[in-house]
Amino acid sequence: MNLVLDDLTAASPEAGSACSLENYLALPDHTMDERIAKARAKLGATTLLLGHHYQRDEVIRFADATGDSYKLCRVAAATDAKYIVFCGVHFMAESADVLGREGQQVILPDLNAGCSMADMAEISQVEACWEALERLGLADEIIPLTYINSTAAIKAFCGEHGGLVCTSSNARAAFEWAFTRSKRILFLPDQHLGRNTGFAMGIPLEEMVVWDPWAIQVGPSQGGLTKHSLDASRILLWKGHCAVHQRFLPSHIDQVRAKYPGIQVIVHPECRWEVCLKADALGSTERLIALVEQAPAGAMFAVGTEIHLVNRMARRFAAEGKKVITLDDTGCLCTTMYRISPQHLAWVLENLVEGRVVNRIQVKPSVKRWAKVGLDRMMEVR
Repeated sequence: MNLVLDDLTAASPEAGSACSLENYLALPDHTMDERIAKARAKLGATTLLLGHHYQRDEVIRFADATGDSYKLCRVAAATDAKYIVFCGVHFMAESADVLGREGQQVILPDLNAGCSMADMAEISQVEACWEALERLGLADEIIPLTYINSTAAIKAFCGEHGGLVCTSSNARAAFEWAFTRSKRILFLPDQHLGRNTGFAMGIPLEEMVVWDPWAIQVGPSQGGLTKHSLDASRILLWKGHCAVHQRFLPSHIDQVRAKYPGIQVIVHPECRWEVCLKADALGSTERLIALVEQAPAGAMFAVGTEIHLVNRMARRFAAEGKKVITLDDTGCLCTTMYRISPQHLAWVLENLVEGRVVNRIQVKPSVKRWAKVGLDRMMEVR
């Protein structure tokens, strides 16, 4: 991964000129609205602004397209815009750069907007895992798949080793694709999505084992697993998770059903298996929205996903006589998504107006080649 932060020139933000980010961050959120709108108007069709569902309202309302990571990947791959401003997290901007066309430039408003799940699988750990599987004579019968919530380097690894990238929207199709080609799957980096997908396909829990990249790789134990357990497995799940979705517990479902009889519980498949087993339905963020959208007036939903999306759904569907609440009212905020503020957005847009590209995300060509193979396969598998 190669992050490029261009040099900035100092100027007064009040004068409308681009300057250091620190000057923007000192200003209130509401003072950015007019400036963002003005910069968007000046940039016109040269710039596409993408907003993930988990972004805060103050940012996402300026987006040209909103969606989950799968939908936004497809939008990024199809646009002719010269600049793609991605209000999401790092791996999403990387994917947009991989899928982008010659001359396009991808911008992430805050370079610190990462993903804790993606950080749970480093390329050196994945390579060490694969070497261990090769020593055990198992690599030839395993296809590596990675969730889109992973670095470009890991996407490239999967692409180069015959695998692909998937999202929560097409994880099952990706698993089916892999099982027609190999005996086993190594699934990175979210153990919960992998387990929930495998279980929905009828694969017993005992045939899905967890590879711990921090386990000592000596003696009979590899990734915390014995050769016997690896031989008996069909899915190797990487020991990773989403910090937001792992917060939801089976007790939350019990509590909300007791309080609201007849409520439907719908959750993201990044949630724990025990939570997904109790839920009425699972789905990607796009699918969760569709489930509420298609429900009749008077329907009630408790939704197990990031709080910004849940609150947005609650406001949107209240007008249709539908009640939407969060599954856990203690709050489930994606703090890295929240990092992108109106100030960050105004900063990058006003720099573009003045001809400067800041916070550009560039994936190294050697990584981009194979990452694109994995992402292209993702687009084909539905």
